Amino acid sequence: MNDLLAKSFYDDVGGRPTFEKLVVEFYRGVAGDPVLKPMYPEEDLGPAAERLLLFLEQYWGGPSTYSETRGHPRLRMRHMPFRVNPDARDRWLLHMRAAVDTLGLSPLHEAELWSYLERAAHAMVNTFEE
Repeated sequence: MNDLLAKSFYDDVGGRPTFEKLVVEFYRGVAGDPVLKPMYPEEDLGPAAERLLLFLEQYWGGPSTYSETRGHPRLRMRHMPFRVNPDARDRWLLHMRAAVDTLGLSPLHEAELWSYLERAAHAMVNTFEE
């Protein structure tokens, strides 16, 4: 198959509008979360939402704007200043699960996306202290 004709996961699930919805719904939950919200340095979650959107778009085969503007993702390094314990991870997953559920993805796409998000969340844990 010609590589130019190959579609990415990003394309298959609807591109930017799908990932924008995911991020908006996710941060709707984070905004009211007493554990996660204080981890965001900006009062406005908009900059964090934009960074997550750009990262997810690039990861799933969309534009490479994230790397062009921010360099290598280095997710663990970027999250080190924050105490990401199992409670924070579980809250992140709770809000992300709710966001994923709004997308109406096919079961295969939903499973692939959720599998990645779970692995990523577990990889960000950097302390087991409360």
